[in-house]
Parts: sequence; structure tokens; C-alpha cells
Amino acid sequence: MRLKTKLVLAITTMVFVLSGILSVVYVSQLLRSAVQQSYEMNRVVAEQIRFSLQSALESGLKDRTVDPNNAAQLRNLEAEAVRNNDALQAVIDSVNRYSLTVYDINIGDNKSFTLLSTNPDNEDNPLPIRPELKELLDANPIHLMKAVFGPPKVFDVVVPLESRGKTFVTVHVGVRTTFLRAVYAPWLKTALTFMGFALATALVAAFLLSNLALRPLEQISRQLDYWTGHADGGGQTASRKEETRGEDMAARLSQKIERFGQRTRNVEEVYSALKENLDRILGNLQDGILLFTADGRSVLVSEAARRFLAVEKENLLGKDVGEIFIRSTVLGKSLREAFDAHLPMHNQEIVTEAGKRIQASLDFIHDGAARDKLGALVTLHDLETAEKIESELELSRRMAAIGRLTSGVGHEVKNPINAIVLHLELLKNKLSDDNTRATPHLEVIEAEIHRLDRVVQMLVDFSRPVELQLREQDLSSIVGDVLTLSSAELVMHNVTLVSQMPTKPLLANVDGDLLKQAVLNVIQNGTQAMPEGGRLEVVLEEETRNGVSRDESVRHGSHSANSSHAARFAVLRIADQGPGIPDEMREKIFDLYFTTKSGGSGIGLAMTYRILQLHHGSVQVESKVGSGAEFVLRIPLANSDFSRRQTKAASI
Repeated sequence: MRLKTKLVLAITTMVFVLSGILSVVYVSQLLRSAVQQSYEMNRVVAEQIRFSLQSALESGLKDRTVDPNNAAQLRNLEAEAVRNNDALQAVIDSVNRYSLTVYDINIGDNKSFTLLSTNPDNEDNPLPIRPELKELLDANPIHLMKAVFGPPKVFDVVVPLESRGKTFVTVHVGVRTTFLRAVYAPWLKTALTFMGFALATALVAAFLLSNLALRPLEQISRQLDYWTGHADGGGQTASRKEETRGEDMAARLSQKIERFGQRTRNVEEVYSALKENLDRILGNLQDGILLFTADGRSVLVSEAARRFLAVEKENLLGKDVGEIFIRSTVLGKSLREAFDAHLPMHNQEIVTEAGKRIQASLDFIHDGAARDKLGALVTLHDLETAEKIESELELSRRMAAIGRLTSGVGHEVKNPINAIVLHLELLKNKLSDDNTRATPHLEVIEAEIHRLDRVVQMLVDFSRPVELQLREQDLSSIVGDVLTLSSAELVMHNVTLVSQMPTKPLLANVDGDLLKQAVLNVIQNGTQAMPEGGRLEVVLEEETRNGVSRDESVRHGSHSANSSHAARFAVLRIADQGPGIPDEMREKIFDLYFTTKSGGSGIGLAMTYRILQLHHGSVQVESKVGSGAEFVLRIPLANSDFSRRQTKAASI
């Protein structure tokens, strides 16, 4: 379907719908007005009949003796007075003859029997049961139209004649819907004529508007033909030729835009592919590369160049040599001197202010024939990179060997643990149920064996992902359980425990078993640091930290797994009175298998560090030689913004 046809149909449909809605509203209002007018007119007619009926009864019952207890006698007198009154009959005949909407007239007594009717068959019979016409006054438009245009139906206009506060007789003026429809027909014809006129007007307006709307599209099509070179030699464009063939304007314009866009996309794809390949090559290089034009402007800068010059790559493009290489730095001074002297530099080693060893090269690019200067290429190579990579490879090899050894040890340890668990179950079965004194000890042994089994498994999987079993727990309860487990060892080493717990719960999403192991490792480390006894302080409190918490290097004695913004933490401080940690050892205490104890394994603090990492917390050490050491463990609370963001990742 052509666009012009679509526009004509759309505009015509819109106008037709609007005119139809307005016409329906108009017709419904006309119909309601007709019903209202018919009701008011027939109400007046009923009042006239009631007035004539009242006069007929007064004259007919005058000087008549009536037994109040004889209802039949009273009704007969009423019927005789009504039927023999010529004035009343004349009014009824006049209304029935000249009223356009009246179907019949019935006069009924207080027993709902007909005293007088325009239909003689109705007399002395029950009054016809009909709805009242005033019900249509409050009906909705749909119900009103169904009543008038549906099957023929008669509605009554009822006017009562009362005597001493009671209904004596009633006047029923019947109004037939077919009569209402006949009265309403001229108004309906006018409304339909209005709708036809609106539709014809819409067709004409749609045709004119479609031509006006398509005229800019034709101009755009001709411009596309002109710029893409599709106009013929006589000045007639391809759009005009296609238009003469009757092709749709929108389809032609869409095809031309699509062809033009395809050309643009092809060029953009080629450019993007070249740029992406070049960026990938430069991004994978560990060496910094800078390419300069003949006048000393940078046109190409690799990603690695930022590490050597400590600036953003985008800020280097288009800059002059003097702006990039500053003479106040050792590297900048050496390269500026080579640029100014126009002397190449081949693998010259430079030691920067920070002690970093860099190998710099400067090559000038010349035209082979004319020897004209085309530009210069600067290459920066980090001499420490190769050494660092070799060191990391060696560390990886050692860690792999240690991992294989750890797996073997873990396998050998798990066999005794399984045997202990089996015999523990046998022991529990042999004990009688009423031996409640041994039950708590067996439960503690069983819980600790399971935790030991998990610790061994974690030792085996130390370098592999660990799945956390997070749930919301009170940290006070977890720390309290650890202190209870450690109480016997503290007494054995003559260590006095001083603990301070918060008054309100500190809820956090943690793995209780792993966190117990982390705290227990630190408490055992502090206990073993005081072989002659001493004081061990354990303080748990809440801390609100505003700002940013970043990872600190191990050499500064702080290990932080994450950063937070305005986060709430639970802080556990464990301080001992041991000899303290020397500065040269503080940077190594969290390394795996590092220990200064003759019987130590070097796993405890490393495991504590990793467990805190898994919980997005941090471990910090503060120590002075001869004054003891204090370990500070921070764990995000469950209701903090930091915790809500981090609990999405339950494993590392």
C-alpha cells in the first residue's frame, strides 16, 4: 500500500471516528431530550385526565349513600361515575387521537383493576404491568437506545388521585417506543447527514494533506539523487523517473537512505577495524610507544606510555615534545636533549626519581630518497618488567608444588578425621540416653571435628574458589563461641582474657564456621606470642567510616579487601602483650607458609586474611617491638550499604 493511500486512510479514519463519537453523543442527547419532552407532555396529559377524573367522581358520587364496609359497592359506583361521564370520555378521546406518542389510557382503582380504558377489553381486568417512563430519564445512553430502538415496548406515565392520604384511583398513560422512534426519526436523519458530510470532508482534507506531507520527501529524494550522482544528463533525477513509474515515495526514499547508510557503515567499519587492530596491538605492548610528526606533535600514543609518564593517554595526543617530556624529570631531560640535538638514542638505561629502571630509545624517521625528516619514534621499555615476570613465574611454580604437597597432606589428614567421626558416632550410640553430662562434650567434639575437617579441606583448596554459606548472624555470639573454645588454652598458657562485647547485636552476613576459624587463628597467635603469660584484650564494637577505605600494602601492615563509602563495620580488636612484630617481618606475616615459630605451619594468618577477603572485610596490624601487637578485623554489617552491594558475590 502506497504512503499516500495510507495517509488518506489514516486521516479519513481519524475524522470518521471523531465525527462518529460526536454523532453518537449528539444522538444520545437528542434521544434523551425526546424522552424528556415526551415524559413532560404526557405528564401534563395525565394531569388533565386526573383533573377530569376527579370532577367525574365528585359529580357521580354526589348524593350517593355508600356503605364503608362494602368495597364492591364503592367500586361499582366509581365505575359507573367514570364510564358515564361525557366530559372525561371527551378528554380521553382527544388525548388518544391527537397525541403522537400515547398508545392507550387506563384508569385503575386501588386494587389495580381497570375502571376505564381506551381498550374496552381491559375494563374490569387487572391493569397491564408496565415500567414507568420516568425510569428512562436516568438510564445510560446504551440502555436508552436499546429501549427505544429495540423491540416495541410500552411505558406508563402514572398519576395517582388521592383521598385522605391514600391512593383512590390512578391514571396510566401508555407511551409506545415505536411512537417515540417516529418522533425521533427526523433528528436521527439530521445526525446521519452530519456524519456523511464529515466523512466526505475528511476524504478531501486527507487527499490535500497527503500531497502537502509528501512534498518535502520528494525534495529530500531529489537531493539524495543529486549527492549520490543518480541524476541523468538532462537534469531529471532518478526520483522523477521512479515517480513516473508509480513507485511509492516512502519506499523509494527508504531504499536510498538505506543505500547511503550502508556506504557510510562500510566506511565506518573499515575505519573502526583498523583503529581497533592498532589499539589492540598497542594495548598489548608492555613498552611505551610515542610517534611524533616532523614538527614534534604526538599523533600516536600507546596505552603503556601512561605508566612511564604518569598522565592520561588522551592528554598526550597532539601535544608538543616540550609539553610531554619535562626537563625537571630525568627521563624528560634525557629525551629532550636528544630531540634538541637531533641525535638518536639506542637502548639507553635511565633510572627515574622513584628508582625505576627504564630503557629509552629515540629513532628519527626520514624519507629514504630526500632524507627529509618525517617524524620521530620514542620507545620506553621497563627493565623491571621481565624480572618481575620471571619472579612471578617462579612463585607460581613454587605455589603449584606446595599445592600438590598440601593436597597430599590434606588427604592423609582426612582419613584419621573420618575414623574419629565414625568412632564418635559409635561412642554416642553406646552411651545411654540419660547420660546427659557427657552429651555437651560430645557435641563440642563433633562440632570441632567437622570444623577441623572443613579447615583441612580449605587448606587443600586454598588457591581455588571457596563457596560461602552466608547467613545473617550476631558477631557477638560468634566471638563468644571462639572465646569459650579458647578458654582452656588461655588458662594453660597463663593468659588473662579481658573481653568487651557490645550491648546490642551486631548482625552481619557471614559464614560462621570460617569466621570462627579466622578469629581463633588470631587469638591463638596472640596466646602463643606470650609464652610466659600476659593479658589478651578482645574488644568488639561498631564503627561508622565516612570516606573511602582502600587496600593498603602488606609492607604498611594493613590488608584491606575492599573499599566502601559511608559504610558501617563491626571492628574486632585483639591485642596481646607479646614481644611485638619487627618492621621487616610485618610485611610477610600474612604470606602463606611464613612463620617464625619452630612448630608453626604458616597457614593460620594467611587463612585469616583470605577469610576476611571472602567477607569483604580487612585485617590491619599495629605493632611496636617490645609493646605487643594489635590485630584489627573489620567486617561490614548486614544493614549497611556496603554489605548490600557486596553480598551479591558470595564467593571469590
